Amino acid sequence: MSYLSPPEFVTRMIDAGESKVFMSTRDTVIRAYMAGAILALAAAFAVTVTVRTGQPLLGALLFPVGFCLLYLLGFDLLTGVFTLVPLALLDRRPGVTVRAVARNWGLVFLGNLAGALTVALMMAVILTFGFSTGPDEVGRAIGTIGEGRTVGYAEHGAAGMLTLFVRGVLCNWMVSTGVVAAMMSTSVSGKVIGMWMPILVFFYMGFEHSVVNMFLFPSGLLLGGDFSVADYLLWNEIPTLVGNVVGGLAFVGLTLYATHARTGAPRLPAGGSVPAGASVRPPRRPDDRVEERTEGGAARRADGPTG
Repeated sequence: MSYLSPPEFVTRMIDAGESKVFMSTRDTVIRAYMAGAILALAAAFAVTVTVRTGQPLLGALLFPVGFCLLYLLGFDLLTGVFTLVPLALLDRRPGVTVRAVARNWGLVFLGNLAGALTVALMMAVILTFGFSTGPDEVGRAIGTIGEGRTVGYAEHGAAGMLTLFVRGVLCNWMVSTGVVAAMMSTSVSGKVIGMWMPILVFFYMGFEHSVVNMFLFPSGLLLGGDFSVADYLLWNEIPTLVGNVVGGLAFVGLTLYATHARTGAPRLPAGGSVPAGASVRPPRRPDDRVEERTEGGAARRADGPTG
């Protein structure tokens, strides 16, 4: 069957996190660069659709195409490794250390940022005819987004910072749910359907995604947005990063790990014995693995991409 049970896909989550820790620096950066670039293109696409049709829901419905493509191509987003890589540490996988987790996060951050900045520059060139004219309607909309989601938060002080943080939490709750949903299926269609739904929710609700913002805000600066780099870092990117870590780990990674990988001891009925015919599955051991069979019959670990 194409559906995997929760204990099976949670083990895939841990295996995927472990594989990212030991990936070479070159591969980690390349995959992160491409993920940042593809997600940035999807964001530009969604904003363009929204501006030209006047239908924000349509833009949100189409935005997940970028997330699905980068996942299926095996590229890595910071929001995904925030959730999956720490599980390998928590599961005490050999060689996985706090330093190794931080190394992975840092490399993916740099790769995502470089990819998003590349697309931001390309889109700025397109929207201004090589900076020879003012930005068109889409360019002005991108600049407005940058102002509203930096200076707009700053106007509310601490309340604005709290709102920004919570939007970051909710964002990666949804995005990481999309990553996990893709692991529930072994078919391309099942993965795409699983990813599409929570990504649609995050984008339409205006939650804050650190990698999408790596495109939107530099683009806004290039296109004449009335805010500064300091505004972007202090009143968006840094709080968003923290919120993304908390949302992905607290509401997706740790909850699934706690209840499906480290299940609690089952409660026994009165009398202390298990009813006849009932099965009690013991908690999973750290060295357990879920294996899938390739066409040749050889077993391999699932170490899929992260979004």
